[in-house]
Amino acid sequence: MAAKPRFRKDTADTSAPTPTPASAPTLTSDETHPVDQTLSPFKMFTSGLQHVAAMYAGVVAPPMIVGPAVGLNARDTAFLMGASLFTAGIATLLQTIGFWKIGARLPFVNGVSFAGVTPMVAIGRERGAEGISVIFGAIIVASVLGFVLTPYFSKLVRFFPPVVTGTVITLIGVSLLPVAFNWSQGGNATADDYGSMKNIGMAGLTLLIVLVLRKVLRGFLQQIAILLGLVVGTLVAIPLNMTDFGAIKDAGLVGFPTPFHFGAPQFEIAAIISMCIVMLVCMTESTADMLALGKIVDRPADERVIEGGLRADTLGSAISPFFNGFMCSAFAQNIGLVAMTKVRSRFVVAAGGAILILLGLCPVLASVIALVPLPVLGGAGIVLFGSVAASGIQTLATAALEKGENALIVAAAVGIGLIPIAAPQFYHAFPSDLLVVLDSGISTGCVVAIVLNLAFNHWGGKGSSTRLLPQARVGE
Repeated sequence: MAAKPRFRKDTADTSAPTPTPASAPTLTSDETHPVDQTLSPFKMFTSGLQHVAAMYAGVVAPPMIVGPAVGLNARDTAFLMGASLFTAGIATLLQTIGFWKIGARLPFVNGVSFAGVTPMVAIGRERGAEGISVIFGAIIVASVLGFVLTPYFSKLVRFFPPVVTGTVITLIGVSLLPVAFNWSQGGNATADDYGSMKNIGMAGLTLLIVLVLRKVLRGFLQQIAILLGLVVGTLVAIPLNMTDFGAIKDAGLVGFPTPFHFGAPQFEIAAIISMCIVMLVCMTESTADMLALGKIVDRPADERVIEGGLRADTLGSAISPFFNGFMCSAFAQNIGLVAMTKVRSRFVVAAGGAILILLGLCPVLASVIALVPLPVLGGAGIVLFGSVAASGIQTLATAALEKGENALIVAAAVGIGLIPIAAPQFYHAFPSDLLVVLDSGISTGCVVAIVLNLAFNHWGGKGSSTRLLPQARVGE
């Protein structure tokens, strides 16, 4: 019997097979998949640094919001930021390198989830000085429960044919674009210069620099065009007084995130229930992100990959509170970076995880990364997040939209998924517990796409134009 090839697509959809990307080489059984390839140390470092630059603001933003909300002073809030960088690095290494059955082993970046910000602020405000300990206790319990549920949750991958995955990937990209627009305006809506021509002009200049670099550069330099664009944009911003060097002056050389710096975790039922809901939202979004990344790197994420990835998410989230960090989940902006640069090695992202750990241990280095002005980051973010949406559209092109009600499924799911973006106050009269789910357009759009696909293509004995994906078997 002929030997099976080492690499193949395990989640092919019978209605519309996903074509291999033009940039992806055809692999033989003796070749190493690009995801598992290593680069030279210099390329590993610079490409990993590019990933860190793309996600740095997203990691430090939640502790910047939660810290003051629970009554922490500036020093303790800065400590939370360093802890978040440190734990994001640990979670990223779990995801990319992995061990046992933990880790998707894809170029997947993990960091602090925005989904938990609103519930954590509510928990902290209600409990005063002990709020941060209650938050950490709730995260630990929710993460452990999520780890236990992972084998069952991962089976949902069979409900993600191209009509669903394409919709969700598109929503991921579109949902991220407002973040880039906010950064482009300055990031702080209360600042006097928010939305000023200088801020937007700097974002536009950075976008132009990135596009020009992508056009004129070749080889490895083209792959790190985002990093080079951020460096050039920051250098231009310095004489315009758009960079803040104060953080470097106040930062220490060494700062280890002491375990349980704010005291032992406390466990309260109401807070635990709230964070359990957040964990389910994070697991849903991470599943969608893994499916998106799997298509981009030409290694489709089957049930086994999803299970390993969710285990890494939940284990990383369970470990984070011990080092004063928050719940961790996938960072979709880095998926756009992989799509744009075509650098698919998971070891590059692992290098980024190591850099995050170093930044968490060395505040002065973290402050150097923080020199990049948000408008500069916003200009680059437009390209990164737009690349994710473009990947979703590419997937939808294979989803047989001309058959059955597939186009209607996409229309309804995208429309409902865009509600939190187009009308942020749409659900203002709903209970706050429901807002954790409803305010995530990715989660609501994903649920709608799955339910409508089942309703139109499977339930009631109707012939399917979009079959469920087969479950992967261990050893395939």
